[in-house]
Amino acid sequence: MRLLGLKSFRHGVHPPEMKDETSGMAIRHFPFAPVLVVPLVQHIGKPAVPLVQEGQEVQRGQKIASPDGFMSVAMHAPASGVVRRIGLTPSILGRMVPGVFIEPFPGSTQEIMEGTPCAWETASKDEIIKAIQEAGVVGLGGAAFPTHVKLSIPTGKHVDTLILNGAECEPYLTTDHRVMLEQREDIYMGVRYLLKVTGAKRAILGIEANKPDAAEHMRAAIPSDLPLEVEVLEVKYPQGAEKMLITALLGREVPSGALPLDVNAVCINVATSAEIGRLLPRGRGIQERILTATGPAISDKGNYRVPIGTPLRFLLDHVGVDANVDRVFLGGPMMGQAASSLDISTTKGTSGVVAFTTTEAERTHRHVYPCIRCGYCVDACPMFLNPSQLGILALVEQHEQMAEEYNLMDCFECGSCSFVCPSHIPLVQHFRISKAAVRKAQAAARANGAPAAAPASGGGKGSEGGK
Repeated sequence: MRLLGLKSFRHGVHPPEMKDETSGMAIRHFPFAPVLVVPLVQHIGKPAVPLVQEGQEVQRGQKIASPDGFMSVAMHAPASGVVRRIGLTPSILGRMVPGVFIEPFPGSTQEIMEGTPCAWETASKDEIIKAIQEAGVVGLGGAAFPTHVKLSIPTGKHVDTLILNGAECEPYLTTDHRVMLEQREDIYMGVRYLLKVTGAKRAILGIEANKPDAAEHMRAAIPSDLPLEVEVLEVKYPQGAEKMLITALLGREVPSGALPLDVNAVCINVATSAEIGRLLPRGRGIQERILTATGPAISDKGNYRVPIGTPLRFLLDHVGVDANVDRVFLGGPMMGQAASSLDISTTKGTSGVVAFTTTEAERTHRHVYPCIRCGYCVDACPMFLNPSQLGILALVEQHEQMAEEYNLMDCFECGSCSFVCPSHIPLVQHFRISKAAVRKAQAAARANGAPAAAPASGGGKGSEGGK
């Protein structure tokens, strides 16, 4: 679909971009915290199983936790040091999770441990999938869905197009922008692995029009052996949601309750491709990620390569925060989560740290009024849902009706409805509560041997968010 001459999708919103302060800033290395806390739950699925013991010395990049089954990935030491403790640590999920506490060696060169390379030319599909799982790669757009699971194409399914998500439509964030400018060859290498493992015959990189330098840079040196196209997209949120991206680039609509595989496509974040291309040829595991530290409350804004497990408190101390800091988001302000504690650590899914002062926060602490049936949310919803009706049903806890009659589980919580609501109704928060209730009811039904009442395939951030 084309709007204003550029490919896009119907509906959506146009929040302020707020990217100018960091989009031109090169990626910088972040220092090691005195103690790095590596949560063993950093992905959708089962926690990893620790392989190390308290008091053990580890080398940077060493595997410290093994996948617990297929829906799980490995964890690696973000620094050479000593395992001081293995115990519970607070998480952005709002609960305590197991973690490995590592004290880095102060005088270490911090060389990264290398393993057995996985060469894309000679490795089989199964070997590449296994290597991605052992490297600990998950969706770096914010979803943190295990990448090897997404790339495991079921029997009977066929992929003709690999889509690389370089839209980065979330306000404030510029990590993918910088990755495209600074890690072009890694992205190209990652595409080679991705094309081989999916069987796709072509790849399309979608980039929003507010990143013309990235589009030109990626287009300028495409290797002759790589069937890769670069498409420029309209600047609109949530252009980076995979269902929206597939519609914009391929003109295909992913049906309700279905996955991109059902329309012969796979969507991978551009930073995820870069990590695959960077890690697999060296047999390494992911032990750091690039994130944007920004927002009105942050002094030294920028894009940083941050060791995974860096405590949020240490990160904010290093970049400097305003004395009136009020709210800190992990991820962007539209789909990110507000941190309830500064004791949580950055994870593989932390695409940004955005901090706001009391002044900005007060603008969001507005009185909530009843729904006036204006229809703004209906016009904004990219999934063509009725957020107004869903919100009304959520207030009276009609969760099953929301799922069965109004397709609640197709909502991926982009926040477009909340953004345009003149009554300031926190619709996304209502929907999250209702979806959790639906999933709980489904789990109880399965435990009792009864069929679940509604599909559970559409919700949450499994679509790499709106990034």
